[in-house]
Amino acid sequence: MNARPPVRGPLAAVAPDPAHIVVTFDDNRLMPALFGEFDRNLAQLEQRLGVDAAARGNQVTIRGSQEACTRARLALDILYGRLQEGHEISTGDVDGAVRLAEAAEAQLSLPTLEPRGRLAMAQISTRRRTVMARTVMQDAYIRAFDRADLIFGVGPAGTGKTYLAVAYASAMVERGAAERIILSRPAVEAGERLGFLPGDMREKVDPYLRPLYDALYDMMPADKVERGLQSGLIEVAPLAFMRGRTLADAIVILDEAQNTTSMQMKMFLTRLGENSKMIVTGDPSQIDLPPGQTSGLVEAIGLLGGIARIAQIRFTSADVVRHPLVGQIVDAYDRSEGASS
Repeated sequence: MNARPPVRGPLAAVAPDPAHIVVTFDDNRLMPALFGEFDRNLAQLEQRLGVDAAARGNQVTIRGSQEACTRARLALDILYGRLQEGHEISTGDVDGAVRLAEAAEAQLSLPTLEPRGRLAMAQISTRRRTVMARTVMQDAYIRAFDRADLIFGVGPAGTGKTYLAVAYASAMVERGAAERIILSRPAVEAGERLGFLPGDMREKVDPYLRPLYDALYDMMPADKVERGLQSGLIEVAPLAFMRGRTLADAIVILDEAQNTTSMQMKMFLTRLGENSKMIVTGDPSQIDLPPGQTSGLVEAIGLLGGIARIAQIRFTSADVVRHPLVGQIVDAYDRSEGASS
């Protein structure tokens, strides 16, 4: 008779009942943060995975189907590892741990496991915070930043495309690996003609770049962002103002790229200079161009596939990390569009 394989994790043990797992953690000081106030993190695991999780001291007893129990143990291991590294745990982190545990059970392509069996999620560390991948595709996206020079992040709203790109750019500047951050976005609503709007250039383009600013302020102290905008360390500009430039020693982010024309996208991509990286984000399902006009993003993805040093990461509704309803909303619209086509 074959012995039951051990459950991997921090001092984990398997009780005789295969649908009953007891996990013991070795640092009691981390238990309040791991379980959450009034055990809310455990309650979230119960809701997402359909298990019963009861905490006592530094132990968690998990009951449910064998598959669900294993996923819950993996999720707890991920969260415990995050706490050991000195990070805090939010509701979104619990959700992300569950997603990664589910992916591991589905035998998807995950990062190499550490010796202890902890899932090694990709992360980005800046002065203000450490951002950790919450889905398998976010993990692939973050890793692509280091291995490619041109990265396309394509998919629905709420998948972290823009946020992670700005986090990476902030980290590179803080480490001295890049000299500046350049943020751009096509101002479709103004037809790229911003002259009639009041104020200086920054005031003209602010409404179109607000999501990028929000991410910047999350990653860097407010005073550093302001100084960066004044000194040129951080540059914001509408896409039309990129023409004729060579963008060297920089992390260049083009957001809402689905609203670029074919000519605009070609112009932008050919600005790539030495020691630079470009990150292009967009959602092909939300194109605001006039009917009949080809999206530069859609065309570029088709033309540039398979070229070395170019990565294409495709997110789906399963990667949405905003409110749980957002993923369902995306799916509903996709079904509607599929039925009408």
